[in-house]
Amino acid sequence: MRVLLIGATGLVGDMVADRLLARGHEVQALVRRATGRTGPNWREAVAPMTEWPRLVPAADAAISCLGTTWAKAGSSEQAFRAVDQEAVLAFARAAKAAGVPHFLAVSSVGADAGSRGFYLRVKGETDEALAAIGFDRLDIFRPGLLLGERGSDRRVGERIGIALNPLVSLVLRGPWARFAGFPADLVAAAIVAAVEQDGSGRFVHENAAIRRLAA
Repeated sequence: MRVLLIGATGLVGDMVADRLLARGHEVQALVRRATGRTGPNWREAVAPMTEWPRLVPAADAAISCLGTTWAKAGSSEQAFRAVDQEAVLAFARAAKAAGVPHFLAVSSVGADAGSRGFYLRVKGETDEALAAIGFDRLDIFRPGLLLGERGSDRRVGERIGIALNPLVSLVLRGPWARFAGFPADLVAAAIVAAVEQDGSGRFVHENAAIRRLAA
């Protein structure tokens, strides 16, 4: 399969690229800076984020693992929206225009367009906008706090959450289990599994469903 990818240098996106390539798929990544990755099935187009839509070719599926942090966004709501919402939707619309039938995106547990919290509201608005584009199949992944090596990009709150996750996970049961921290490598495995699935419709995957897909 030919798969388009944005967010290829992030925690989940890098793992998704590894898994897609290992399974023999061709990956076309849109990136802001060269990754240094090479291989016969790897292609990357280096350009400013605003230029990505015009670089989107036809493909079998398109994946967004794109996301920023408050630190990188300078605590600016508009800067955050520019990446997590506007760039994702511009990529998705360009993919739809290019005839891509299947779109997959990493969102967040608790995403809700009606949320009082800015982060979850933006994620929810983005998910709803993706659904309105009209892909044959849309897979939205809403994991809990992603666990994995992200280096210095972690916010203080994320670092505290990761440190407390083993204890917190003991008390998060039933409907609250979806908020528990979740391994990024399982999210990547689930995304690749979903890329290879047939069928149409809209699918929202939280922790339990992501774990089943990754198995």
